[in-house]
Amino acid sequence: MIRQATHNDLPYILNIIKNCTNHMINNKIYQWNKNYPSKGIFKNDIKKKNLYIIEINEKIIGCVMKSIIESEAYKNINWKTENKKNLYVHRLAVDPKYQGRGYGIKLMDFVEENALKNNCLSIRLDTFSKNKRNVKFYKKRGYIKIEDIYFLNQSIYPFYCFEKII
Repeated sequence: MIRQATHNDLPYILNIIKNCTNHMINNKIYQWNKNYPSKGIFKNDIKKKNLYIIEINEKIIGCVMKSIIESEAYKNINWKTENKKNLYVHRLAVDPKYQGRGYGIKLMDFVEENALKNNCLSIRLDTFSKNKRNVKFYKKRGYIKIEDIYFLNQSIYPFYCFEKII
């Protein structure tokens, strides 16, 4: 089941993020670190009602943030669609114990159905260039690489901006 996250969910979400961060670092993928994503970011996502979780047998196993607000980092990206009615995705995470079972697909299906329902022009997101699994995941779903973006507090390597026209 996918539902909107509440403040009571925060400890479970942070544990998933810690597990995902450690899993990526163990696989030499330096996408997330001890500073990003932070507890404050997730508190803000929950406060703005932008964070959603996926549960299996009442256990939170993943999350995704979706918003119609463009992040400041995206302001200079030359997207394919107008900056009118777009949906932005951040912080898609599935606990490593549950990865490879289709839960990331379910979360993205949820996001894409929401974008369609709300007549969005496109869905925009970024993922770390060295996270080959994520890059393949988004390409397989029809997302097109638009440009590189850098978050130097996370990595010297680029993040790829992707867009899927709805």
